[in-house]
Amino acid sequence: MDNQIICADALDGLRSLPDGCISMCVTSPPYYGLRDYGIDGQIGTEQSPAAYIARLTEVFREVRRVLRDDGTLWLNIADSYAGSGKGLWSRPVAEQPPSKQAYLQETGSVPADMPVMWDGIKPKDMIGIPWMLAFALRRDGWYLRSDIIWNKINCLPESVSDRPTKSYEHLFLLAKSRSYYYNSDAIKEPITDSSRARYEHGRSEDNKYHAFCSVQTINGSDYFERMQGRETRNKRDVWHISTNSFRMNGHFAMFPEKLVEPCILAGSAAGDTVLDPFFGSGTTGAVAKRLGRRYIGIDINPEYCRKAQERIDEIPEPILREEE
Repeated sequence: MDNQIICADALDGLRSLPDGCISMCVTSPPYYGLRDYGIDGQIGTEQSPAAYIARLTEVFREVRRVLRDDGTLWLNIADSYAGSGKGLWSRPVAEQPPSKQAYLQETGSVPADMPVMWDGIKPKDMIGIPWMLAFALRRDGWYLRSDIIWNKINCLPESVSDRPTKSYEHLFLLAKSRSYYYNSDAIKEPITDSSRARYEHGRSEDNKYHAFCSVQTINGSDYFERMQGRETRNKRDVWHISTNSFRMNGHFAMFPEKLVEPCILAGSAAGDTVLDPFFGSGTTGAVAKRLGRRYIGIDINPEYCRKAQERIDEIPEPILREEE
């Protein structure tokens, strides 16, 4: 089952996999009400946010089944707004500004015909999709471990004047079990100059940090001594990453490889199998292959499956170090 793309609905594809066969999952499902991929049964065009969350919860319940007991799920998701039906997306695509045309919201498309308001959600409200999903998955049995903020340093402009432009998305780290595989050393980041100076100053008895160091209990009284010579630190939960340089015709919502890479490095070892049930352009598979992992991708769109396989086939087999 390793190194293959299953062209099927996410739920059907997952049900074809045996229990505990996957090391980790990293994925980004279609966002709610934002794009029409032109495929029957697509996720993201449900009649309410609650129906969307329920459908994704069912999908990720199957993901949890196929994960090993120490497996993790890295889930990228962004928010949506309730509309009034009178905004830019109600116009033909040709009349929409360039920043909106990538969404292909032609009048009469499935997302354009979706309801624009629901119980408790008013027109123009931010719906809160990411946290609705995170809490639903937590209730369903997942361990919610981290909310990583993907700061998109080259975010698209928005034609709004009554709120800030959206420039980030969520990347939730969830675990199947309380104890799980997480290789923090694989994604450590360089310390800052200010941290290096603080560690050095902390050793001096006439320094303002000395008294604190002797009584603080969180990191141990010898914290500054232990930090001497350190050049790396634990990775923070705000990641500054640009959108992907790879482009696939017909696909407008592709994973950046730099976003997927730390997830795979921290969540798996060389030779492990990485799953993406919303495979799309194949970024997860491409990064997994480059890092010496195996992959299983699932996508409902046959054209995406074909192009993703072509992309992955062009990546040379990695030369692994002996210790891997």
